Amino acid sequence: MIVAVAGGAAAVAGSYAAVGDAPAFVAAPVANATVTLAPGVLVTVAITVLGDLGRKLAYGTGLAATTVVLGVVVAAVRTALRRLERPLAAPVGVAVGVGLVAAALSGSAASAVGAAVGAALVSAVVDLASAGRDAPVDAADDSRRAVLSGAVAFVVGLLALGWRRDPSTDAEREPIPDDVAALLDEAAAKSVDVDSLEPLVSDQFYTVDIANVDPSPSREDWSVRIHGAVGEETTYTFEDLDAMEHEHRFVTLRCVGETLNGRKLDTALWTGVPLKALLDPADLQGEYVVLRAADGFYEEFPVDALETGFLAVGMNGRPLPRAHGAPARALIPGHWGEINVKWLTEVEILDEPATGYWEERGWHGTGPVNTVAKLWTENRLDGEERRSSDSRPETDDGGRIEVAGHAYAGTRGIERVEVSTDGGETWHDADLSDPLPGDDVWRQWVYRYDPPDGEHEVVVRATDGLGTLQPRAEKRAYPSGPSGWVSKTITP
Repeated sequence: MIVAVAGGAAAVAGSYAAVGDAPAFVAAPVANATVTLAPGVLVTVAITVLGDLGRKLAYGTGLAATTVVLGVVVAAVRTALRRLERPLAAPVGVAVGVGLVAAALSGSAASAVGAAVGAALVSAVVDLASAGRDAPVDAADDSRRAVLSGAVAFVVGLLALGWRRDPSTDAEREPIPDDVAALLDEAAAKSVDVDSLEPLVSDQFYTVDIANVDPSPSREDWSVRIHGAVGEETTYTFEDLDAMEHEHRFVTLRCVGETLNGRKLDTALWTGVPLKALLDPADLQGEYVVLRAADGFYEEFPVDALETGFLAVGMNGRPLPRAHGAPARALIPGHWGEINVKWLTEVEILDEPATGYWEERGWHGTGPVNTVAKLWTENRLDGEERRSSDSRPETDDGGRIEVAGHAYAGTRGIERVEVSTDGGETWHDADLSDPLPGDDVWRQWVYRYDPPDGEHEVVVRATDGLGTLQPRAEKRAYPSGPSGWVSKTITP
């Protein structure tokens, strides 16, 4: 059993060493199936209760399951060869058996060879060390050798990506275009100066996917097909997109499954082309659309939302990262992140409404985002001169408190953020960052105050650009996204 488990782990490590964290990784289809085949209620619990931990557990389950499957192959081959009195042929037999199963799982010759070599290594270490001995085979020694060789293969697999040249680093070394750099400098200048508060262009942009291993289509092979209820079916390649005039847009995305004061809300400067430029030649004739992705994800919503949509191919002056949908992803202003489909491959126009991936699992996150003011930062100020919330300079003796965060209301914009330091009894206007260019962008807010004696509750709420106050009633993420006023208990 120990030899089998070590052989399975070495096979997984060998595949990883050969292809890395790619769809061809032997554990990828199993790890992805743990999410796509899971009951909707289980996925909902994982999202709303476990958060990112749920995805890590699913990925770990996939790795463990793949290790067991390949370990069974190792055990079966070794047992069969022992019965045929051909034990020294075990490494070759294990390599063939594991290689065939790995090829069936991954569809990749490189991945299969890596898995075969890893498993064969364990089998060879155990069998060659025992060859020619007159004494009975010491099972404990074999187990130790199996564990050691399996651990070595596993470590080699983990280190493999560090040895492999990452093409994305080449793009990171290239200078950012001047027009993009100017916009990023503008965003930096408009960001408020608050310790530990993320700037207007996010340092780390959140990711949420249905798969544990992301797809990685190349630019050369990528295309997007526009079909269905259209006058003329149309397909665009990445070369076609390159030939079009590109725009740069600040756009904020928010996850429908986040907690009320969660961190799945971020902003980037995206580069791409308006979806309208691609859709108009197709002559859309339906009222609904389904966007489909290379990872099997799909989402449905009214076709009118595409009017201001965007097909992004770059992010913050660099080529679009794989984790954010390279080569191209959709951005649908003002809507929850789930319909901003990554790795876009199809735009299907429909005459009748359909059901999207998350709607089939009970969610209803295709509508406009809910207004929210996040309370993300709390600082104790020193005695330096600072600017109060009414913009008048003042000098304090220390002991003041600074609270800050971001506010977002989709394309409605943010007009006002108010803060209460007494649990909602009285309210004061917070300072807002100057708005960035664009219709679908968050704003930062900051408020500084002299705290009362003892523990007190700070509450924050936003008013959108239409004059509508953020609803007070707190609702969980499932099924239509979180809402409510964010509050935090602070002790001076």
